[in-house]
Amino acid sequence: MKIAIIVIRSLLGLMFLWASAAYFLKLYPTPVMTGSIKTFNDGIAASVYLMPFVKIIELICAILLLAGRYVALALLALFPIMLNIVCYHAFLQPEALPLVGTLLIMLLFLAYTQRAKYAPLFTSK
Repeated sequence: MKIAIIVIRSLLGLMFLWASAAYFLKLYPTPVMTGSIKTFNDGIAASVYLMPFVKIIELICAILLLAGRYVALALLALFPIMLNIVCYHAFLQPEALPLVGTLLIMLLFLAYTQRAKYAPLFTSK
C-alpha cells in the first residue's frame, strides 16, 4: 500500500507540475476556441490574476507532493482546483473527462490515506 501511495502521489505531483510549467513556459500554443469555451476563457483572461494565481498554487502543491512534505495541506489546496477542472470538463469539454476523472480519483485516494490529519477539522467543541 505504501508503494501505491508513493506512486500515485508522484504521478499526481508530476501532472500538476507539468500543467503549471506548461502554462508559465508557454509550451503549447493557445488553441482556437469557440462557443461556451471561448466565453469562459475570455472571462478568466479578463480577471488577469486568476490563472497565474491558480498555476502558482498548483506548482507549489506539485513540489510538495513530489517532495512528500505537507501532503495533506497540498491535497487540501488542490481539491477546489481539481473540482473546478472536473466541472469545466464535465460541462464544456467532456472528451477529456476520463483523464480528469482519474486525477480526481487519485486525489481522493490520497486524501483518504491522509484522513487522520483531517479529522481535527471535523471535531466540534
